[in-house]
Amino acid sequence: MPSTERPTSGRTPDMGDVAALAGVSKQTVSRALSNHPNVTPRTRAKVEAAVAQLGYRRNAAASTLSSGRSRTIGIVSMPTVNYSSAVFSYSIERAARAGGYSVSVASVTSLSPDSIATAMSRLAEQAVEGIVLIVPMIVGSEATEAISRRIPTVTIDGSRSESTQVVAVDQTEVGRLATEHLLSLGHETVWHLAGPDEWVEAGEREAGWRDTLESAGRTAPPILRGDWSPESGYQAGLLLARMPEVTAVFASSDEMAFGVIRALHEQGRRVPHDVSVVGVDDIALAAYCSPALTTVRQPFEEIGALAVEHLLENIADPSSTREPTIVAASLIARGSTAPPA
Repeated sequence: MPSTERPTSGRTPDMGDVAALAGVSKQTVSRALSNHPNVTPRTRAKVEAAVAQLGYRRNAAASTLSSGRSRTIGIVSMPTVNYSSAVFSYSIERAARAGGYSVSVASVTSLSPDSIATAMSRLAEQAVEGIVLIVPMIVGSEATEAISRRIPTVTIDGSRSESTQVVAVDQTEVGRLATEHLLSLGHETVWHLAGPDEWVEAGEREAGWRDTLESAGRTAPPILRGDWSPESGYQAGLLLARMPEVTAVFASSDEMAFGVIRALHEQGRRVPHDVSVVGVDDIALAAYCSPALTTVRQPFEEIGALAVEHLLENIADPSSTREPTIVAASLIARGSTAPPA
């Protein structure tokens, strides 16, 4: 039987219009738009066709009230052009979409527990069903813990909280891999350009570097510190270039490593003939700089997908708990490292 189309001239089409055009009930329309498993593919296709024809846009707030579910995951992140944060957000959004969820992002202006709690509260007010923290929260607060106990929360990128699940890379292992690689090439010691003090992974990479040198009976040189940017790497590189004893540098990010290499080149220090350089992340540009950068690869997309997997499992069964998932990093050897001249 052909569907009866309701007139919508002069007003915004509603769910009843979609139901009439598709020849189904309003309840079926609601279920189809919520990806309910009891809706057949044929019926869902009819509803989607009616939605497209009418230009119907679902009222998210009304949907949340009627179903009790927002089908939304929240992300707390810092506003940054840092490659890892961008890839984390992208991979989380893609995995969430595959699971039938949309994503809402709340940015923080600082790494203080209060700032993070404020961002989590904004997401809670939007009725998100779960939260992914990709900020390096070293310690939580009563506010963050209270929200994490009420809303399933997964932390990545070095964050820690008593009430959250964790998906992360062992950053101490990252520091060890980079340092062992340079020592294995015959370098007497390894200089380190660390990330900012307040970032958990920066401290853990530094610890891996220092422990590896001590285990090998080597003295750790004075540490240099950057802010993840190529400019901070460049400034550190200008300093390192003036010290002839420097033959190996472990930079805590690829972008800082790019800056180090540029400064060394400008000062007449050849990479890797005079100085070997290792970065961290294996961003897309790492294989294409000159020379191609040796780096410790972090599988960002895998981590983002695993974080969503943890979250959806916990949303489906709030009593479920999972052990922290530690994803392995790997050394990618390229042209920026070699035995000392």
